Amino acid sequence: MTYLVSIIVCFFAGMGAGLGTGFAGMSAAAVITPMLVTFLGTEPYMAVGIALASDVLASAVSAYTYGKSKNLDIKNGVVMMASVLLFTVIGSYVSSLVPSATMGNFSVFMTFLLGVKFIVRPVMTTKEAMDKISAKKRFVQSAVCGAFVGFICGFIGAGGGMMMLLLLTSMLGYELKTAVGTSVFIMTFTALTGSVSHFAIGGAPDFMLLALCIIFTFVWARIAAVIANKADAKMLNRMTGVILVVLGIAIFAFSLIK
Repeated sequence: MTYLVSIIVCFFAGMGAGLGTGFAGMSAAAVITPMLVTFLGTEPYMAVGIALASDVLASAVSAYTYGKSKNLDIKNGVVMMASVLLFTVIGSYVSSLVPSATMGNFSVFMTFLLGVKFIVRPVMTTKEAMDKISAKKRFVQSAVCGAFVGFICGFIGAGGGMMMLLLLTSMLGYELKTAVGTSVFIMTFTALTGSVSHFAIGGAPDFMLLALCIIFTFVWARIAAVIANKADAKMLNRMTGVILVVLGIAIFAFSLIK
Protein backbone atom coordinates (compact mmCIF):
# COMPACT_ATOMS: atom_id res chain seq x y z
CA MET A 1 0.00 0.00 0.00
CA THR A 2 2.86 2.37 0.89
CA TYR A 3 4.48 1.76 -2.51
CA LEU A 4 1.16 2.37 -4.27
CA VAL A 5 0.68 5.70 -2.46
CA SER A 6 4.23 6.73 -3.39
CA ILE A 7 3.62 5.88 -7.05
CA ILE A 8 0.34 7.82 -7.13
CA VAL A 9 1.82 10.90 -5.42
CA CYS A 10 4.89 10.86 -7.68
CA PHE A 11 2.71 10.43 -10.77
CA PHE A 12 0.62 13.51 -10.06
CA ALA A 13 3.65 15.47 -8.84
CA GLY A 14 5.52 14.57 -12.02
CA MET A 15 2.51 15.36 -14.18
CA GLY A 16 2.10 18.83 -12.66
CA ALA A 17 5.83 19.52 -12.78
CA GLY A 18 6.23 18.18 -16.31
CA LEU A 19 3.32 20.18 -17.72
CA GLY A 20 4.60 23.31 -15.98
CA THR A 21 8.10 22.75 -17.37
CA GLY A 22 7.08 21.86 -20.91
CA PHE A 23 4.51 24.61 -21.33
CA ALA A 24 5.94 27.45 -19.24
CA GLY A 25 9.52 26.65 -18.18
CA MET A 26 8.37 26.34 -14.59
CA SER A 27 10.70 24.74 -12.05
CA ALA A 28 9.64 21.24 -11.01
CA ALA A 29 10.54 22.13 -7.42
CA ALA A 30 7.47 24.35 -7.18
CA VAL A 31 5.19 21.31 -7.59
CA ILE A 32 7.14 18.23 -6.52
CA THR A 33 8.56 19.60 -3.26
CA PRO A 34 5.25 20.46 -1.53
CA MET A 35 3.63 17.21 -2.69
CA LEU A 36 6.45 14.98 -1.40
CA VAL A 37 6.58 16.85 1.90
CA THR A 38 2.80 16.97 2.38
CA PHE A 39 1.73 13.48 1.30
CA LEU A 40 4.84 11.35 1.82
CA GLY A 41 6.51 13.14 4.74
CA THR A 42 9.76 13.59 2.83
CA GLU A 43 12.32 15.80 4.57
CA PRO A 44 12.01 19.25 2.87
CA TYR A 45 15.69 19.65 1.97
CA MET A 46 15.77 16.21 0.35
CA ALA A 47 12.43 16.85 -1.40
CA VAL A 48 13.96 19.92 -3.05
CA GLY A 49 16.94 17.82 -4.16
CA ILE A 50 14.64 15.22 -5.75
CA ALA A 51 12.62 17.96 -7.43
CA LEU A 52 15.73 19.60 -8.85
CA ALA A 53 17.02 16.24 -10.10
CA SER A 54 13.65 15.68 -11.81
CA ASP A 55 14.02 19.10 -13.39
CA VAL A 56 17.26 18.20 -15.16
CA LEU A 57 15.99 15.66 -17.71
CA ALA A 58 12.57 17.33 -17.99
CA SER A 59 14.15 20.68 -18.83
CA ALA A 60 16.70 19.03 -21.13
CA VAL A 61 14.08 17.18 -23.20
CA SER A 62 11.94 20.33 -23.30
CA ALA A 63 14.93 22.42 -24.46
CA TYR A 64 15.71 19.81 -27.13
CA THR A 65 12.11 19.87 -28.35
CA TYR A 66 11.97 23.67 -28.48
CA GLY A 67 15.41 23.81 -30.10
CA LYS A 68 14.36 21.32 -32.76
CA SER A 69 11.54 23.70 -33.67
CA LYS A 70 14.00 26.64 -33.70
CA ASN A 71 12.45 28.14 -30.58
CA LEU A 72 15.63 28.43 -28.52
CA ASP A 73 18.18 31.25 -28.15
CA ILE A 74 21.31 29.41 -26.98
CA LYS A 75 23.71 32.32 -27.44
CA ASN A 76 21.95 34.70 -25.06
CA GLY A 77 20.74 31.79 -22.93
CA VAL A 78 24.34 30.98 -22.02
CA VAL A 79 24.94 34.62 -21.01
CA MET A 80 21.86 34.65 -18.80
CA MET A 81 22.71 31.24 -17.32
CA ALA A 82 26.20 32.37 -16.27
CA SER A 83 24.73 35.48 -14.69
CA VAL A 84 22.01 33.48 -12.90
CA LEU A 85 24.50 30.99 -11.43
CA LEU A 86 26.88 33.72 -10.23
CA PHE A 87 24.22 35.86 -8.59
CA THR A 88 22.46 32.88 -7.03
CA VAL A 89 25.61 32.35 -4.97
CA ILE A 90 25.74 36.05 -4.10
CA GLY A 91 22.05 36.08 -3.17
CA SER A 92 22.48 33.02 -0.95
CA TYR A 93 25.36 34.70 0.87
CA VAL A 94 23.43 37.95 1.40
CA SER A 95 20.42 35.95 2.61
CA SER A 96 22.56 34.32 5.32
CA LEU A 97 23.44 37.76 6.69
CA VAL A 98 19.94 39.16 7.13
CA PRO A 99 16.97 38.05 9.27
CA SER A 100 14.79 35.49 7.48
CA ALA A 101 11.62 36.84 5.94
CA THR A 102 8.35 35.04 5.31
CA MET A 103 8.50 34.70 1.56
CA GLY A 104 7.65 31.03 1.15
CA ASN A 105 4.56 31.76 -0.97
CA PHE A 106 6.42 34.05 -3.38
CA SER A 107 6.68 31.53 -6.21
CA VAL A 108 3.09 30.36 -5.63
CA PHE A 109 1.60 33.81 -6.10
CA MET A 110 3.94 34.52 -8.99
CA THR A 111 2.84 31.32 -10.73
CA PHE A 112 -0.84 32.23 -10.30
CA LEU A 113 -0.47 35.87 -11.36
CA LEU A 114 1.68 34.98 -14.37
CA GLY A 115 -0.97 32.48 -15.44
CA VAL A 116 -3.65 35.15 -15.25
CA LYS A 117 -1.39 37.50 -17.20
CA PHE A 118 -1.00 35.04 -20.09
CA ILE A 119 -4.77 34.54 -20.26
CA VAL A 120 -5.73 38.23 -20.03
CA ARG A 121 -2.76 39.78 -21.88
CA PRO A 122 -1.19 37.10 -24.10
CA VAL A 123 2.36 37.49 -25.42
CA MET A 124 1.96 38.03 -29.17
CA THR A 125 5.53 39.15 -29.99
CA THR A 126 6.83 37.70 -33.26
CA LYS A 127 10.31 36.44 -34.12
CA GLU A 128 10.59 39.25 -36.65
CA ALA A 129 10.16 41.78 -33.82
CA MET A 130 12.72 39.88 -31.72
CA ASP A 131 15.31 40.10 -34.49
CA LYS A 132 15.11 43.91 -34.55
CA ILE A 133 16.87 44.14 -31.16
CA SER A 134 20.65 44.54 -31.54
CA ALA A 135 22.96 41.75 -30.41
CA LYS A 136 24.79 44.10 -28.01
CA LYS A 137 21.56 45.24 -26.34
CA ARG A 138 20.35 41.64 -26.05
CA PHE A 139 23.66 40.61 -24.46
CA VAL A 140 23.43 43.35 -21.82
CA GLN A 141 19.75 42.62 -21.15
CA SER A 142 20.46 38.90 -20.72
CA ALA A 143 23.28 39.55 -18.24
CA VAL A 144 21.28 42.07 -16.19
CA CYS A 145 18.09 39.99 -16.09
CA GLY A 146 20.09 36.87 -15.22
CA ALA A 147 21.71 38.74 -12.32
CA PHE A 148 18.29 39.80 -11.03
CA VAL A 149 16.80 36.29 -11.31
CA GLY A 150 19.86 34.67 -9.73
CA PHE A 151 19.99 37.07 -6.79
CA ILE A 152 16.28 36.67 -6.00
CA CYS A 153 16.53 32.87 -6.29
CA GLY A 154 19.54 32.77 -4.00
CA PHE A 155 17.99 35.19 -1.53
CA ILE A 156 14.55 33.58 -1.14
CA GLY A 157 15.17 30.17 -2.75
CA ALA A 158 12.27 30.23 -5.20
CA GLY A 159 10.72 31.69 -8.32
CA GLY A 160 13.52 31.27 -10.87
CA GLY A 161 11.63 29.66 -13.73
CA MET A 162 8.68 32.02 -13.48
CA MET A 163 10.84 35.13 -13.18
CA MET A 164 12.89 34.11 -16.20
CA LEU A 165 9.77 33.61 -18.27
CA LEU A 166 8.34 36.97 -17.15
CA LEU A 167 11.56 38.87 -17.90
CA LEU A 168 12.17 37.12 -21.22
CA THR A 169 8.68 37.96 -22.48
CA SER A 170 8.19 41.39 -20.87
CA MET A 171 11.66 42.95 -20.62
CA LEU A 172 13.66 41.22 -23.37
CA GLY A 173 10.83 41.07 -25.91
CA TYR A 174 10.95 37.33 -26.62
CA GLU A 175 8.00 35.59 -28.24
CA LEU A 176 6.52 32.98 -25.92
CA LYS A 177 7.90 29.76 -27.47
CA THR A 178 11.46 31.09 -27.66
CA ALA A 179 11.14 32.43 -24.10
CA VAL A 180 10.09 29.02 -22.75
CA GLY A 181 12.72 27.20 -24.83
CA THR A 182 15.49 29.48 -23.58
CA SER A 183 14.21 29.26 -20.00
CA VAL A 184 14.24 25.44 -19.90
CA PHE A 185 17.69 25.42 -21.52
CA ILE A 186 19.00 27.53 -18.62
CA MET A 187 17.11 25.48 -16.05
CA THR A 188 18.74 22.25 -17.24
CA PHE A 189 22.09 23.45 -15.92
CA THR A 190 20.86 25.35 -12.86
CA ALA A 191 18.81 22.33 -11.76
CA LEU A 192 21.79 20.02 -12.28
CA THR A 193 23.98 22.27 -10.15
CA GLY A 194 21.32 22.55 -7.46
CA SER A 195 20.54 18.83 -7.26
CA VAL A 196 24.20 17.80 -7.07
CA SER A 197 24.73 20.36 -4.30
CA HIS A 198 21.71 19.12 -2.35
CA PHE A 199 22.74 15.46 -2.51
CA ALA A 200 26.37 16.28 -1.72
CA ILE A 201 25.30 18.16 1.41
CA GLY A 202 22.23 16.18 2.47
CA GLY A 203 23.26 12.67 1.47
CA ALA A 204 21.66 10.07 -0.80
CA PRO A 205 17.92 10.49 -1.54
CA ASP A 206 15.15 7.89 -1.52
CA PHE A 207 16.04 6.30 -4.86
CA MET A 208 12.52 4.98 -5.51
CA LEU A 209 11.00 8.46 -5.14
CA LEU A 210 13.85 9.94 -7.17
CA ALA A 211 13.36 7.48 -10.04
CA LEU A 212 9.57 7.84 -10.08
CA CYS A 213 9.65 11.65 -10.06
CA ILE A 214 12.32 11.80 -12.77
CA ILE A 215 10.43 9.39 -15.06
CA PHE A 216 6.97 10.97 -14.66
CA THR A 217 8.26 14.55 -14.93
CA PHE A 218 10.30 13.65 -18.02
CA VAL A 219 7.34 12.00 -19.78
CA TRP A 220 4.89 14.84 -19.12
CA ALA A 221 7.45 17.54 -19.97
CA ARG A 222 8.07 15.86 -23.32
CA ILE A 223 4.33 15.66 -24.04
CA ALA A 224 3.79 19.30 -23.06
CA ALA A 225 6.75 20.57 -25.10
CA VAL A 226 5.59 18.75 -28.24
CA ILE A 227 2.07 20.17 -27.90
CA ALA A 228 3.37 23.67 -27.12
CA ASN A 229 5.58 23.80 -30.22
CA LYS A 230 2.68 22.82 -32.47
CA ALA A 231 0.20 25.31 -30.99
CA ASP A 232 -0.34 28.80 -32.38
CA ALA A 233 0.65 31.77 -30.20
CA LYS A 234 -2.84 32.61 -28.91
CA MET A 235 -3.68 29.02 -28.01
CA LEU A 236 -0.28 28.50 -26.34
CA ASN A 237 -0.82 31.59 -24.18
CA ARG A 238 -4.18 30.28 -23.05
CA MET A 239 -2.90 26.76 -22.33
CA THR A 240 0.12 28.13 -20.46
CA GLY A 241 -2.04 30.53 -18.48
CA VAL A 242 -4.58 27.88 -17.46
CA ILE A 243 -1.87 25.42 -16.38
CA LEU A 244 -0.06 28.07 -14.30
CA VAL A 245 -3.28 29.20 -12.61
CA VAL A 246 -4.28 25.61 -11.77
CA LEU A 247 -0.79 24.76 -10.49
CA GLY A 248 -0.65 27.97 -8.45
CA ILE A 249 -3.96 27.13 -6.73
CA ALA A 250 -2.93 23.49 -6.22
CA ILE A 251 0.43 24.39 -4.66
CA PHE A 252 -1.25 26.91 -2.35
CA ALA A 253 -3.73 24.21 -1.30
CA PHE A 254 -0.87 21.81 -0.52
CA SER A 255 0.77 24.45 1.67
CA LEU A 256 -2.46 24.80 3.66
CA ILE A 257 -2.68 21.03 4.17
CA LYS A 258 0.90 20.96 5.42
